[in-house]
Amino acid sequence: MRTSYSLLLAGLLVCGQAAAHGLWTEQRRGNVEVIYGHGAEDDAFKAQKVSGAWAYDGRGRMVPVGIQRLDDHARLQPLRAPAVLAVALDNGTWSQTPDKQWVNQGRRQVPNSIHSLHTYKYSLAIHQTGASLPDLKQLRLAIVPQVDPLGVGPGNPLRVRVLVDGQPARDVKLIGDYRGMPHEVSDTTDADGYAEVKVRNEGLNVIAAALYLPVKGDADIDELGFFSSLTFLGSEHRE
Repeated sequence: MRTSYSLLLAGLLVCGQAAAHGLWTEQRRGNVEVIYGHGAEDDAFKAQKVSGAWAYDGRGRMVPVGIQRLDDHARLQPLRAPAVLAVALDNGTWSQTPDKQWVNQGRRQVPNSIHSLHTYKYSLAIHQTGASLPDLKQLRLAIVPQVDPLGVGPGNPLRVRVLVDGQPARDVKLIGDYRGMPHEVSDTTDADGYAEVKVRNEGLNVIAAALYLPVKGDADIDELGFFSSLTFLGSEHRE
């Protein structure tokens, strides 16, 4: 299913829950919650779709992490406080019918589909200053900060690099505040996958990107859809 990266279909595609929804993690009531939503929306989802979670300490060593699968969402349960936390969600195949409705099945189950794709969601959270980033091969699409994002501060630019399957992704639009302004593009990656995004918030920042890869010879889908987020606090929390 791989294709030339010069053929990347980049940018956010508005197609209901098939692709428009994103993925990130938040601390809520002492728990690390997996959030599936779009902007201010925080929707229920099938926890079985969370396909993996990975936690690391400040030196890049793995920390065991469990996934608590609840009725309408999932929680991550690292054995101890992680410096870095990543999660992946396999959203399955989606097909659009002629009346513009989306069905969570491939074309073989929806023969009148006018468009079908398989979507994956990823998120990378940085929790501790000075953390060493591990190999992010589990995230097929990743937004990789080029400096420690916790030291940048609100109002200042953060340099990032977008990678797809470990390779630089060009012309990918970055949303600088996915929770607050999910349609406002902050920057677009250059030929080497680099971009600069202003840190918007003192609290949680959710930087997001999406891209689509055409697929040939698959009976179920026309393309692969990837969403990825990078999250971190803009300022150190003080009581």
